[in-house]
Amino acid sequence: MAALDATRVSEAFASDNYAGAHPEVLNAMVDANVGFAGAYGADPWTARLGEVARRHFGEASEVFPVFNGTGANVIGVQSLVPKWGAVICAEGAHLATDECGAPERVGGVKLLTVPTTDGKLTPELVERQAWGLEDEHRARPSAISVTQATEVGTVYAPEDLRALADQAHGLGLWVHMDGARLANAAAHLEVTLGALTSEAGVDVLSLGGTKNGGLFAEAVVVLNPDAVQSIRYLRKMDTQLASKMRFLSVQLLALYEGDLWLRSARHANEMAARLATALADIDGVRVTQATQANGVFATFPEGVVEAVREQFSFHEWSQETGEVRLMCSFASTSEDVAALVAAVREAVG
Repeated sequence: MAALDATRVSEAFASDNYAGAHPEVLNAMVDANVGFAGAYGADPWTARLGEVARRHFGEASEVFPVFNGTGANVIGVQSLVPKWGAVICAEGAHLATDECGAPERVGGVKLLTVPTTDGKLTPELVERQAWGLEDEHRARPSAISVTQATEVGTVYAPEDLRALADQAHGLGLWVHMDGARLANAAAHLEVTLGALTSEAGVDVLSLGGTKNGGLFAEAVVVLNPDAVQSIRYLRKMDTQLASKMRFLSVQLLALYEGDLWLRSARHANEMAARLATALADIDGVRVTQATQANGVFATFPEGVVEAVREQFSFHEWSQETGEVRLMCSFASTSEDVAALVAAVREAVG
């Protein structure tokens, strides 16, 4: 079969999901494709992944590989709340805006959202929804969910997370983290994965793999066993239990057993920082959010979005403000960045 001529620069900034799988991940999958191995996680790769998870997140942690981030998020919050429970999250959180209602429709979990300016929850914002804990007429707030990095590319520092966890636990609430881009946040802050999760008081983590070079691999990582309910059954019931689990586990092993997760995230962040700096130098272009992970958010002068879109694919984040989102990945190059910046300059020109 002839190789397909995939697009390159034109799609480079649409999403970190547009990037292919990292070669080291693909090689690891090929290496795992040998002989027979136990199904449903009874294989040596999944056992090794458990050891890696405990190294990163502490001896109490347990890892449950799943197919995708939606599944990880639904199972994660579902495991933390009773049938009458609710989860507090940012209004723009992926959990609330990009899961097609799955947490509520599949997981049966009510979401209580609060507006934010930078995508981040604070204890003050949580207070807006953390009431009526004994009111039988209201879904009971039972957990909070934070997105790391946020949907607008900002990150929670360890002290931010600790303040939220202390507040939540003081109210009898658990803490879930959507860590689809956890690696990018850790790379930006130059801290360990544990510093942003188990050490900061997070109870359950949705650990990202796909956006950082995986093919189809995420995981639910239980950091606090006392917080969860029947997670093994939830994974099966929510159609996220892989029979040939070794091929999920080995992808996460390729990322997290060594430093591939960090190398890939650092590169994506570096490309985003380079792009943000160059765009901010162009008259009329305004970078609207702090570029802390691998996303750049900006507004362009009138007519520029349409002109640049003739060459590049990217998302319009807000029709109201004209803000756009430009995402970088492990596969982005300095040439990609230069080409986009040149196109913007020419359109402004």
